[in-house]
Amino acid sequence: MSDAPASATSDNPLLQAWQTPFETPPFDRVVPEHFLPAFEQAFADHAAEIAAITHDPATPDFANTIVALERAGKLLGRVSAVFYDLVSANSNPALLEIDKDVSMRQARHWNPIMMNAVLFGRIAALHENRATLGLTAEQMRLLERTYTRFRRAGAGLDDVAKTRMAEINERLAHLATTFSHHLLGDEQDWFMELSGDDFAGLPASFAASARAAATERGMDGKAIMTLSRSFVEPFLKGATRRDLREKVFKAFTARGDNGNDHDNNDVIVEILALREETAKILGFPTYAAYKLEDSMAKTPAAVRGLLERVWKPARARAMADRDALQQLIVEEGGNFALAAWDWRFYAEKLRQRRADFDDAAIKPYFTLDAMIDASFYTATRLFGLTFNERHDIPVWHPDVRVWEVKDADGAHKALFYGDYFARASKRSGAWMTSLRDQQKLDGDVAPLILNICNFSKGADGQPSLLSPDDARTLFHEFGHGLHGILSNVVYPSLSGTSVFTDFVELPSQLYEHWQEQPQLLQKFAKHYQTGEPLPDDLLQRFIKARKFNQGFATVEFVSSALIDLEFHSQPASASRDVRAFEKKELAKIGMPAEISLRHRPQQFGHIFSGDHYAAGYYSYMWSEVMDADAFGAFEEAGDIFDATVAKRLHDDIYSSGGSRDPEDAYIAFRGRVPEPDALLRRRGLLDTPEAA
Repeated sequence: MSDAPASATSDNPLLQAWQTPFETPPFDRVVPEHFLPAFEQAFADHAAEIAAITHDPATPDFANTIVALERAGKLLGRVSAVFYDLVSANSNPALLEIDKDVSMRQARHWNPIMMNAVLFGRIAALHENRATLGLTAEQMRLLERTYTRFRRAGAGLDDVAKTRMAEINERLAHLATTFSHHLLGDEQDWFMELSGDDFAGLPASFAASARAAATERGMDGKAIMTLSRSFVEPFLKGATRRDLREKVFKAFTARGDNGNDHDNNDVIVEILALREETAKILGFPTYAAYKLEDSMAKTPAAVRGLLERVWKPARARAMADRDALQQLIVEEGGNFALAAWDWRFYAEKLRQRRADFDDAAIKPYFTLDAMIDASFYTATRLFGLTFNERHDIPVWHPDVRVWEVKDADGAHKALFYGDYFARASKRSGAWMTSLRDQQKLDGDVAPLILNICNFSKGADGQPSLLSPDDARTLFHEFGHGLHGILSNVVYPSLSGTSVFTDFVELPSQLYEHWQEQPQLLQKFAKHYQTGEPLPDDLLQRFIKARKFNQGFATVEFVSSALIDLEFHSQPASASRDVRAFEKKELAKIGMPAEISLRHRPQQFGHIFSGDHYAAGYYSYMWSEVMDADAFGAFEEAGDIFDATVAKRLHDDIYSSGGSRDPEDAYIAFRGRVPEPDALLRRRGLLDTPEAA
């Protein structure tokens, strides 16, 4: 993003036609001061468009109501996409201040639209008579989703309830922004300098990344530890200094829970109370019941059933592994009990013993560039896509790379942006988003798809080396990316990832399977120094080790999903003390003391930095039931790139967006509903002894 002074509103690049390749955002010309004027114009334009639809004297029909709504708000969508990309991937104090203001303005703008009784009356009339309108399947789906969206936003409420809902929405918008800013603040403030024997047990690539992180923070010549997960995970696995592992682990798990200006406990309490009130206003007993009504799962009971089905064998496996890790400590002469900051370290030792494998051995073969190439190659083999890097597309940071994506016929399909490295200006985690969605309502609009990650950067000209988990994350996010790239729908609201939360992870988690396939690794996993391919014996040890420590990984995830479900199923009064609630719920499920939640509440951005995954963190596991079963279609065909299966995958899953019911889409691809035990089989949790 440019540091040049802002020009007059008339010269605001956000309000001009973009004279860039493929009409991409001119990031090199945008400064923070451009955003508020652009948002003001966008809100005004959109309000006028909505007023025209609402007061159209013509009898409501699909074109003048539903299609008109699809066409409304283009400028707002364009400005919002650029703004939120920068806030999450390359923020600065000016943007974060604007974000506080904009989040409130967004709520105040959307509340009167989504609760507009006259507009909803037009939509409801069409919905009631939908069988007589002669709609296509996609049009019928759009009408149903539009009606559902307005109904669930409170459009059918009385005026008193609407007023209260509007107040709640504004406050929740403010609280979600506050939560994410607090989390980012704790992550930006903390670092730990490393030197000498602090690096004991860690590979040279980690030291290089630590030096690069210091340079990125203006600390040339030093090396630092940050709270990026891509730093924390390898440190906890490899560092022999137990005191430093404890320090890093406690800092990582205390983000948002330090009693400082960034503390999120009070924010969580208020969010939960307001969500509960929202559910009650809309006629639901709990917020979980409200959220899950519009999902594949449908009910909290269905979610709890899945999570408990997985929890029992996962906990049993984790408890057995815990005993083995403690025995390892004793054998080495340790006189301490296994703690949460020890688990990964001793698990790596146990994996070396049982499978003769550790991450450090394979990491030199997993360069970032090679794994990007592998993800592209897979898309080429499955879907005929090709990728050509472009250097003429404006980007928001020098590290961002852009590829033009073409289809099997050589026609332009999309642009794909990859922003892979951790930095202080970027929030933690990895995600996919878009700057523009595919649609055919007004011409054949090609999407602009983003993958944002937080991998450690190599230093001194060395490549970035990925752990197996990092490589899996890259494939996961690119699976989401393909969901956006391959989208082939008419209407913007149904484009790409605009599907139920517990279906949206299917394309991403399914794509992870290809990353661990031997024929792919043999082709792309080459040593970054020698160029030698991954040795066959190391490959076989990697494959053997894949299911190792799955009890830990599953317990870490499922416990977080259960906490999310309980936060939104129990009365808000039960969680007025967030720490006490967390402790009580973990005791109830028998959480091993040596394992921490993957996301403690105070840093659980999935569910508190917005409501997309609220009461929905289970979605990753719900989708895993499908993805574990879905990859079986390729295995049964005897070819992981089978053309017939790949075509069904393209047509029924990746390209259909939200234009059809997800269960129908899955059955069309697989020929049946998913087989539940595929998930347990994939994780190696079938036939696990019962826990004591």
